[in-house]
Amino acid sequence: MDRSSVSWRGYIPAITTPFDSSGALDLPALHQQIDWYRAEGLHGIVVAGTSGEWFSLSTEERADLFAAAARHRAEDFVVIGACNAFTAAEAVVHARAAERVGLDGILLTPPPYVVPNPREVVQFYSDVSDATDIAMCVYNWPRGCVVDMGPDLLGELADVENVVAIKNSTGDFASFLAGMYALEGRVRYFGLPTSPLGADLALLGHGDGLMGSGGVLGSDHPGFWDAVDAGDRDRAVELGARDRVVMQAWFTPDYGVRFGNQQAIMKTALRLRGVPAGHVRRPLLELSADEVDLIASTLASLDIETVR
Repeated sequence: MDRSSVSWRGYIPAITTPFDSSGALDLPALHQQIDWYRAEGLHGIVVAGTSGEWFSLSTEERADLFAAAARHRAEDFVVIGACNAFTAAEAVVHARAAERVGLDGILLTPPPYVVPNPREVVQFYSDVSDATDIAMCVYNWPRGCVVDMGPDLLGELADVENVVAIKNSTGDFASFLAGMYALEGRVRYFGLPTSPLGADLALLGHGDGLMGSGGVLGSDHPGFWDAVDAGDRDRAVELGARDRVVMQAWFTPDYGVRFGNQQAIMKTALRLRGVPAGHVRRPLLELSADEVDLIASTLASLDIETVR
């Protein structure tokens, strides 16, 4: 497989996993949430990622989530299942669940906490690839996994059979750019910022989009990439500026959060928009009243109506 094996492009966010107030998985809410994303024109979704609280899902719940999300697959709507795990054997179980229900591909970080060396990282992805036949997106997220995979290591991973894409969420922009140029023509490359620079790079044909978080701005997110496809830089920059408001108000440059936790921020924003995103599951906690007000204020600054 390589980049030509898939048509992934544009904005494909890692979405939240709805839990009810007791902490149970709420699949009816998930379907409503995905219906909203589709109506807003998103190009696809990632389920059971970091935003989807994979770390608190059982193996059975993750499989149920994959099966539910698979019902929404369409030619213009990619559904990818995150298979993050501490061992390749665990990741293979999740990847096979994604294969069984017909997901378009899987997203996979290196094992978090473990801090594997480059040789071990390559072996980890090779083991998962060898045991499955599903397209894979390698996810470099040093804040969550400690390991920051540079261009050379990403180049080795691009040679792994099932790897078709890289989501590069490094805080080192120079390394991001080096990886982008080194891997062009080999794999899909996600992570371009929604800044004027990101628009210019995309208009020059670099990168394939952004696998963001939550998709709380709805149509603004895919609109940036649709404007790029149409060659409309002004429109792309205008929409990207709205996304930057959210990123600067809620998140740090290295993808950390300024308050609360990322999952509660996303779920609160979606609930304020009337989208049934549910609640976070322990050990995460909901935002304080003041933090909810901050979320509402940010949305209001973008002329987005909210409900309480």
